Amino acid sequence: MTDRTGPFWDAVAGRAPMPPAARTLGWEFVDVDVDAGTIEVAFTMGEAFLDVRGHVLGGFVSAMLYDTMGPALIATLPPGRFPSTLDLSAVFLAPAGPGRFTGTGRVLRRRGDVAFLAAALHGPDGTVVATGTATAQIDPPPDR
Repeated sequence: MTDRTGPFWDAVAGRAPMPPAARTLGWEFVDVDVDAGTIEVAFTMGEAFLDVRGHVLGGFVSAMLYDTMGPALIATLPPGRFPSTLDLSAVFLAPAGPGRFTGTGRVLRRRGDVAFLAAALHGPDGTVVATGTATAQIDPPPDR
């Protein structure tokens, strides 16, 4: 995948820094299947992400889902094209403690410049702690 270019691929290949939000979440690229529109990423959640009960705050869980689904779509786009999220829904299935989480995301369907996305977030022990869906509008190229 290092032969592909653009902001996403350059960051994944280490040719450019990760975006600040991805760095904050401890985002790590694991694998992608561009043709299938699927991606696997990982996140590292430390104590700074915990609520008073010792669980990862739901907003951070949502951000991890968001930063799984978006890259699943971005990986399929040509350089310079990015999605804007139209809606995002998260379902919290189990408490999430600190540790390394794995996100699996996929493009469910794409109709023109609208894409429907889904993701699951697995906790350190493999438990699915949350799932999410989103709808994204692919922005026109910068020259339009």
